[in-house]
Amino acid sequence: MTAPNPRRRLVLASQSPARLNLLRQAGLTPEVIVSGVDEDAVTAPTPADLALALAEAKASVVAARPEVRGALVIGCDSVLDLDGQALGKPADAEEATARWKSMRGRSGTLQTGHCVYDTTTGRHTSATASTVVHFGEPTDEEIAAYVASGEPLHVAGAFTLDGRSAPFIDGIEGDNGNVIGISLPLLRRLLAQLDVGITDLWGR
Repeated sequence: MTAPNPRRRLVLASQSPARLNLLRQAGLTPEVIVSGVDEDAVTAPTPADLALALAEAKASVVAARPEVRGALVIGCDSVLDLDGQALGKPADAEEATARWKSMRGRSGTLQTGHCVYDTTTGRHTSATASTVVHFGEPTDEEIAAYVASGEPLHVAGAFTLDGRSAPFIDGIEGDNGNVIGISLPLLRRLLAQLDVGITDLWGR
């Protein structure tokens, strides 16, 4: 009888708890190794290009480390495209407040870049997933309370679907996981391009 192939080691090049949780819910058990990439030093012509460039930078930095040899490395990064401007995490409470006042009643596109490196073969592939987000109209008082919670300072675009800002999102068009941090359908397709089946990575 042929022995089953050992499950591949999976590394997430991101410190996002939301991304890690989504992967775990999908049956994956990645290790987390933060890339340390200076995000402010990465530039690109459009928000979608920026999200992809950041994901590729994070994945490539971690994939080059000797301690991850033989692993599959996943890099992701998200930005909100609002009127062609790339909005990441707000710098402070004042910026988060202004951001929400500018977003309410409007729609933006959450762009998440995905990059997967197979350190065994040296191959990698990448793509961006886009989800349209329709923002509600929270009052000034609700915005102040949300900003005071501290949550918007830690998420791209100053909002998330799996936290306190969820009541202020009227709806989305696309993959909700992409807004939270990683598009699992896109990840499956990228892994397939590297000849890796996502079910082969499920924990036993």
